[in-house]
Amino acid sequence: MSKPDDLLVDIAAMVESAQSNQMSLTVVVGGAVITGRLAPEAVWRERVSEVLKASDRLGPFSGVFTAERTEGRADRGEAPTHLHFHLARILQGSVGIPETGGMYRVAISDVSAWTVGDFSYSER
Repeated sequence: MSKPDDLLVDIAAMVESAQSNQMSLTVVVGGAVITGRLAPEAVWRERVSEVLKASDRLGPFSGVFTAERTEGRADRGEAPTHLHFHLARILQGSVGIPETGGMYRVAISDVSAWTVGDFSYSER
């Protein structure tokens, strides 16, 4: 595994400490381009849990994502190891998948390139 980019770790730590979900970021991971906004891990986990809980088939998995289940890294004084995207899309040509945006968890050590901001889509 490669050494995580210290600047990217600092950005993730700031998102965690400020509990902000307004930081837009675009990353390249394994050749895929993911663009969206970062969320604190606890907020991301809560949202994923809510989505799963609403599903008849996937409801039992919602407990794995609850914030109470795991103590945050920030609470233990550890640097973040993952980026937690919401309203995110994987860029595929001129479209983003899914159209409505998804919830992605990306290992910081797997990011090979990144830029601040996200990409918008337009139908032309």
